[in-house]
Amino acid sequence: MAWDEEDQTIYAIVVNDEEQYSIWPEYKPLPPGWRTVGKSGPKAECLAHIKEVWTDMRPLSLRKQMDADARGSAQ
Repeated sequence: MAWDEEDQTIYAIVVNDEEQYSIWPEYKPLPPGWRTVGKSGPKAECLAHIKEVWTDMRPLSLRKQMDADARGSAQ
């Protein structure tokens, strides 16, 4: 894409099993391990939504381990 062309791609917001977010062009098949979350639109709109909802960047497995460790040390 040339520097003066606006990105007209419609992106889907996708999430993986570790609850990590990304965007993916709607016209492409999803890569293995990713699923859509039901929201799509222009890149900036999708990235703004992700910024709003993805408040804990830690992978799900790490969050679960840290929670288990915290419960164990509290006993």
